[in-house]
Amino acid sequence: MAEPPYTPVPAGTWFTPYAAVLRSRMRAQRSYRLSFASEVFSAFLIGIVEFAEVWVIYHNVRMLGGLDLDGALLLFGLSNSGFALAQVLFGHLDSLPTLIRLGVLDAYHLRPQPLLLQLITSDISLRRFARASVAIIVLGLGLVRNDLDWGPQTLALLVTTLLSGIALFGGLFVCAAGAQFYLIDGAELTNSFTYGGSFAAMQPASVFPTSLQLVFGFAIPVAFTAYLPTIALLHLPGPPLLPSWLAWCAPLAALWVWLLALGLWRLGTRHYQGGGG
Repeated sequence: MAEPPYTPVPAGTWFTPYAAVLRSRMRAQRSYRLSFASEVFSAFLIGIVEFAEVWVIYHNVRMLGGLDLDGALLLFGLSNSGFALAQVLFGHLDSLPTLIRLGVLDAYHLRPQPLLLQLITSDISLRRFARASVAIIVLGLGLVRNDLDWGPQTLALLVTTLLSGIALFGGLFVCAAGAQFYLIDGAELTNSFTYGGSFAAMQPASVFPTSLQLVFGFAIPVAFTAYLPTIALLHLPGPPLLPSWLAWCAPLAALWVWLLALGLWRLGTRHYQGGGG
């Protein structure tokens, strides 16, 4: 009998193994439908509660930091959209201390692939899209309720802000992960910069004292993820340290965070001596 013709198997690309892992993680999360539905609902409630806090504040105070409720919708939508989507992609780096203590991280070192890229693509939390959906809905309301000067410049600023916000918050997660090689059980400390940075991004930076404006404007520049773009879109001047034109520098702020993140990651991995198993 004649042998069937040989059909070559596509070789794939450098991302093929990472994509295979991500697909398996997504299938695993959807296998237990009731559990997955409850997790999605819980994440959705978290987004609702966070928005409720803003709603209560601005229904008791008409103006805060130069923003009214409509401006606060834009601020909340931009900040939480960037953070929630970054959490989908990078939030599982919070589990690094567990991987270190159990010695699981040593197995990642055996693979001929970059350690950080392996960890980033080792999981994806689909339930966190529910929280992101709340933020995106609020952002849509903010865009509708505010009288924006629609045009190429406004669209460019919105796209730049969202992409830079995801990158910046993702860099903060990598910073926190790099610090865990030294802290091991210091998740509470690093969370103050990641989740605390998200909370700070939801506030009008003009209400902060000068010291905090320097911290959240330049050291941990979360003001670039929402506050500066908001006042730029609304044509508000902003405080002296954070003028509205700085909103266009959001990519530079994200670059600064990633330079810091990769530096901390390099220091952490060089410090790591193994799980001891």
